[in-house]
Amino acid sequence: MASPAKSSEWPPKLRTVLPIFPPPEPLQQPTLPSPPRKPAFSVPYTLSTHLVPATYLRTTKPVPIPDYTFLPSATKAEKKRIVLQTTQTLFKLRGELGRQSDGHPQALWNCLNRYVRHDLKEANDRTGITLFLAHANGFPKEIWEPMLDRLLSSQAGKIIEEVWAWEAVQHGDAGLINAASASGTFDWSDNARDIVNFLSNFLPTRATNGDLPTRLTRVPEREVKERLEAGFHRRRVVFVGHSLGGTSLSFAACLYPALCTSLVLIDPIILETPTEVESGAGRKGIQMMIGGAISRRNEWPSREAVLTGFLESPFFRAWDPSVLKVYIECATYTTPSGTTKLKMPGILEAIVFADFYTAMEVFRHFHTLDKNIPLRCILPGKDEAMGIPGGSVKWVELRPTNSTNVKIPGTGHLIPHEAPRELADDLAEYLLQSFHLADSSDIVKPKL
Repeated sequence: MASPAKSSEWPPKLRTVLPIFPPPEPLQQPTLPSPPRKPAFSVPYTLSTHLVPATYLRTTKPVPIPDYTFLPSATKAEKKRIVLQTTQTLFKLRGELGRQSDGHPQALWNCLNRYVRHDLKEANDRTGITLFLAHANGFPKEIWEPMLDRLLSSQAGKIIEEVWAWEAVQHGDAGLINAASASGTFDWSDNARDIVNFLSNFLPTRATNGDLPTRLTRVPEREVKERLEAGFHRRRVVFVGHSLGGTSLSFAACLYPALCTSLVLIDPIILETPTEVESGAGRKGIQMMIGGAISRRNEWPSREAVLTGFLESPFFRAWDPSVLKVYIECATYTTPSGTTKLKMPGILEAIVFADFYTAMEVFRHFHTLDKNIPLRCILPGKDEAMGIPGGSVKWVELRPTNSTNVKIPGTGHLIPHEAPRELADDLAEYLLQSFHLADSSDIVKPKL
């Protein structure tokens, strides 16, 4: 079986982070590929969808995506050969992990959903909670909505002013927008840098229930510098990241701690050593994830056919029905010929899985996480389901100060998919314990 590209040294060298800035103007604004929709919940929050340019310098050089086809007549052996060959190609394209990059200019876009409270007050001194949600590999920004339904309906919803749900460049609607520029390589550090780019350059100064433009306006350069050095004056941003999203937010919080008020990690991929992916169970696990993504079906006659097919799979049957419903609605689109396709083809998911160096860098960075940032670690109830198959959770021990952790009983790695209500209940309790309403103007302050 194919082996992952080896890291160049151990401990992994901490690469110099590339500069973070958006592409030069003028940029031609793309059209949102999906029509406006209402959120999959009835709590009084308004949903709008927005675009921001991704950070201009990319860590990996754009290369063509491996081309492969499963013919209807292909045998299991032929399909296995194609998966193996494509996996080997991905590892070859990824090359020697850990090389320092000089940066490769490329104009890409990130897409975000914004959920803002209807009754938001316009007090000048208000500093409320903004949730920033970052998804796992392979899922769209809407995957959080079943969890948000319960969270925003709880007492904690009264102190959450705004929610921003992130979408990485090859996922969901962002993936459709960037399809012509999709690459056969991807470095997870770029997702972290894209997040920092949004938070520092494009997140509006304060939450408001007024309309925002589809393409968010860049804030003044002076404010960008202030945010990176001292944080936000009118927001308290709570990072919530799952898997790839948790890795990315951990990296962002270590690099620019002022942007983060609190960090909630839902089973992130943070690896201690190369052996977790280069040998034994770890190697088998990453090969399994890549192979599963490559062999994934990408097109069906209809969304009803998607549901029927998914319900035949134990993987999807483990999900909460509300999550499966929103995934089928928002992770797929209707083609001009009337068929239904995944917005993110399986090969793009496999390309993301092929990088693991950033996960090892984060392990080495993690002990530097500012001790003033409260850390909440949410882990699967099934021990064997943590992180990648064959991985470990030793990262939890790296920052014991100002840190708590919990397991969600009965869950695997996909906690937001399998137990959105239980996850929401834990987040609600954590937020209510960490923050309180200071006075009638709804200023939210952390409990010390």
